[in-house]
Amino acid sequence: MEGFHFTDHMRDVVLDMVQRLEELQHIDVSRIAFSFAQARKRTKHGIHATLTPMRFKDGATHAVKHGTPYQVQRLYDNRGREMLYILNFYLPRFMDVDFQEKLVTILHELWHISPTFNGDLRRHPGRCYAHTHSQAEYDAQMKILADRWLSKDPPEPVFDFLRLSYTELARKHNRVFGRRVPHPKLIPITAAAVEESTR
Repeated sequence: MEGFHFTDHMRDVVLDMVQRLEELQHIDVSRIAFSFAQARKRTKHGIHATLTPMRFKDGATHAVKHGTPYQVQRLYDNRGREMLYILNFYLPRFMDVDFQEKLVTILHELWHISPTFNGDLRRHPGRCYAHTHSQAEYDAQMKILADRWLSKDPPEPVFDFLRLSYTELARKHNRVFGRRVPHPKLIPITAAAVEESTR
């Protein structure tokens, strides 16, 4: 299909990062669903990307909320592999920030993945378990990772599109398209189903 397949190209960038950065080699890219969503406003401010875990704390398949057990809606690819995370980018907003901020954003979301790759988030000590006590410090560490990745000479054709704005990308390729993955739902389950899943 004519045009630029955004989510396939983002997968290639992430795969290269995982292969070159030791800190990310616990990640199985084949079990991440890559998606994009339309940002409501054409501004650089707001959410640029999100990582959605497909499991609860410590990789549990169910959790009890307000007395009711729930599981996350399961997601499979066309080969039947179950996805453990959804990595979603908001367009055109993500493409309209500068190159370095794009790399920091990608690594920011990848760093949220649990070191055990169990479908849960990486949990830091304290109340702010997602970003530690300082998101600015968190992103400063991601900049270090971004610089290290670039120092390992990844092939330019893998990531050169990230140097463009959304308008430039669309003008170059006529159109930008990709996969859209709906946000998973929490599904109530019976106590018997919970017991069966823990056997």
